[in-house]
Amino acid sequence: MRLTEEQKHIILDQTADLIGPDAHVWLFGSRTDDQRKGGDIDLLVEVNRVLNDRVLLAARLAARLEYRFHGLPVDVVLKDQATTNQPIHQIARRMGVPL
Repeated sequence: MRLTEEQKHIILDQTADLIGPDAHVWLFGSRTDDQRKGGDIDLLVEVNRVLNDRVLLAARLAARLEYRFHGLPVDVVLKDQATTNQPIHQIARRMGVPL
């Protein structure tokens, strides 16, 4: 996994602060491959409850993380109980790394 311990801590801290301590976070995409270079940070965030303004929360989390990571792009896929299960959710869980 190509995240530093500090980056991992920031992701978990910001996710808990904005979405709640019950959020589960997976890193997926190119950053899970230690042999690759560059790339954005792709995150799946799941909660077992319904969120108000899920899209807005995902955008806010991505913006907070991009700010903390000095402009490094962050993509957040946020799945709550009301979200229809999509292939991206299954891929992220299967190929991703839990943080």
